[in-house]
Amino acid sequence: MNIKNKTVIVTGGASGLGLATCRYLADLGAKIAVFDLNEEAGQALVDELNGAAIFAKVNVTDESSVAAGIDKAVNAFGAIHVCINCAGIVAGGKTVGREGALALDKFSQVININLIGTFNVLRLVAEQMATNEADEGGERGVIINTASVAAFDGQMGQAAYSASKAGIVGMTLPIARDLARQGVRVMAIAPGIFDTPMMQGMTDEVRDPLIAMVQHPKRFGDPQEYAGLCGHIVENKYLNGDVIRLDGGIRMEPR
Repeated sequence: MNIKNKTVIVTGGASGLGLATCRYLADLGAKIAVFDLNEEAGQALVDELNGAAIFAKVNVTDESSVAAGIDKAVNAFGAIHVCINCAGIVAGGKTVGREGALALDKFSQVININLIGTFNVLRLVAEQMATNEADEGGERGVIINTASVAAFDGQMGQAAYSASKAGIVGMTLPIARDLARQGVRVMAIAPGIFDTPMMQGMTDEVRDPLIAMVQHPKRFGDPQEYAGLCGHIVENKYLNGDVIRLDGGIRMEPR
């Protein structure tokens, strides 16, 4: 799919990997619908992109909120061609810690936002994509979900986070199969550790052992590298139903 003049929804688009992706795809000529809860940051991005974007305050776990955001994007740009799901939270907690068993509501919150929220958005977006006119290859849309290397080698205290991201990995192929008839491709990216504002705020004591786990290059990922992979997935029509690790060869230690 040629990105130019296509409409792209990016959840969590006002910060981190989502922010980099919005900027990257806008530079390629896409129209961006920024879905986020942070109105101030979202509107600042819309102003920066100067007519190439709209903002919708969207809670990915709420069906009516997502539906309203989709309606706003369609009303603004006419259709939705790409959806990139970056919205999520990172929360830690050992299964049994000093204060006892991990609170079930904490586990449920991570699953609800990261996994169920991702599915909530993609199912409603896919329904809208199915109404698009197919291109010469029968394609109507592309969905990219964000997993994590924690889906494969999660660390201590990451039971909830790893489970949420493993769910994204596990549903990639079944959803791609479900949506094949509609001409919608589904992929997932499993990022390693990226140099987002959250990591930039960490001390060297925290950062250095993580960098040591990366094989090459010995650094955190650049959000532009995530954004660039999203662009390639959109344009490469034979990528479907799979998960791509983007991690410099990192394999996480237990802690």
